[in-house]
Amino acid sequence: MSDSAPALPHQVDPAWAAARNILVMRPDNIGDVVMTGPLLRAVRQALPHSRLTLLASPGGAQAAPLLPWLDQVIPERVLWQDLGHLAFDPGREHALIARLQQGRFDAAIILTSFSQSPYPPAFVARLAGIPLRLGASKEREGGLLTHAPPNPPDESHQVERNLQLIEAVGFLVADRRLSVRIPAEDAASAARRLAAEGMGPDIPFILLCPWASCQARTYFPDRFAVAARELATVTGWPVVVSGAPGDRERSKPILSALEMRGIDLVGRTTVAELAALVASARLVLANDSLPMHLADALETPAVILYSGTELESQWAPRHGPHRLLRRPTSCSPCYAFTCPYNLDCLDFSPAVVVAEALQLLGARAAQDFTTNSVLQY
Repeated sequence: MSDSAPALPHQVDPAWAAARNILVMRPDNIGDVVMTGPLLRAVRQALPHSRLTLLASPGGAQAAPLLPWLDQVIPERVLWQDLGHLAFDPGREHALIARLQQGRFDAAIILTSFSQSPYPPAFVARLAGIPLRLGASKEREGGLLTHAPPNPPDESHQVERNLQLIEAVGFLVADRRLSVRIPAEDAASAARRLAAEGMGPDIPFILLCPWASCQARTYFPDRFAVAARELATVTGWPVVVSGAPGDRERSKPILSALEMRGIDLVGRTTVAELAALVASARLVLANDSLPMHLADALETPAVILYSGTELESQWAPRHGPHRLLRRPTSCSPCYAFTCPYNLDCLDFSPAVVVAEALQLLGARAAQDFTTNSVLQY
């Protein structure tokens, strides 16, 4: 073929191009579900008449309203993602297989992180009679997957792991950015919650999300409170504090430290309403957690206290304006839920958090985000 010959049209694998009822399996945390957005968007664009169903954990399913490419969500606690809490109940597993059989899916896209195996969900999908099963693994393929492309490097970002999986069977990915769409009713209800606290639509605010799903990824809440209070003093902006219902009791010291500048919305928002708050905020203060991914998707400036539990390359924001704070430690990445070393990787003073936030806000005012980086002090 000469250099001037026209390029061949992009083509999805014929078996996948014929699929009209597709199951995406990602029964993990809410943030992991948010990161399926670019994949769902690409599949929807390639197969606009297909039906997309997401198998998610009950927690992860809460992100579904933000993913408009989905037609249906199946919330399910699955054995292969259990941390020892599920009772021994083979009937539960048979019921899941039966439910998937009733769905009459043509294909299953199995999404995993670098440390997870696709074979338990692939086995369930095969028992449910799903003919196409796509997944990547470090293990030797034994027939449970019909399409098993090479496993990406461990340090790959989760969004890229997802996208490279579908690219291996020919899907074209035109946009690799995270994206969420906030339903109008959720944006309106979030605005009403702010209005009930005396916050009009034109009042700028800082959104403080001081907790993560485990202790090893959670910056010291008292330091977060001091940093947020100082930023409120410098900017004149109130601080909206958000969290899950289970965070209400431990939010009291933070709200007390913020005094009159704190707005308590802890446990009072849905995931979609939280996304609306992120979209409206001038600045987000958070850990390696769901608000970090939402800020990246919505391009809201964010200062992230990112612990050494994971590599930055695997989960960190990629496009939204941000500052990532983490101290290098010999134990990183530990992938631990609880830190035995007093969170040395997050040992930043509130003054450092404030300084980085003010620099980021200054850069935003100048429309210059070229300084985004992982800052190691």
